[in-house]
Amino acid sequence: MRIKPEKIDAAYALVGGGIAVIEEELVYLDGQTPPSDSAIDEKFTSLMSEWDAQAYARNRKTDYPDWEDQLNKIYDDGVDKWKSEMVDPVKTKWPKDNSGPVK
Repeated sequence: MRIKPEKIDAAYALVGGGIAVIEEELVYLDGQTPPSDSAIDEKFTSLMSEWDAQAYARNRKTDYPDWEDQLNKIYDDGVDKWKSEMVDPVKTKWPKDNSGPVK
């Protein structure tokens, strides 16, 4: 599971790496030109929007049975039963529009 983005992730995305946090300050290690605070804030907002949009996927991941159980289901009952009994209920509970959980 991906972790929630932080401001350093936004700065890293803008300059391509070589960043450290020292005493709560961003330090650029590879001679990059530091982006402006507004550019970092804009990129951070974008990363958070992407994170929020993927909430359904993170919720689905925790609800799916482990792979061993899923593979056993496919082997024992076939793909159609696996989809209808293991996959579809989770997808219904956590729709892509993040309106879940739907009971």
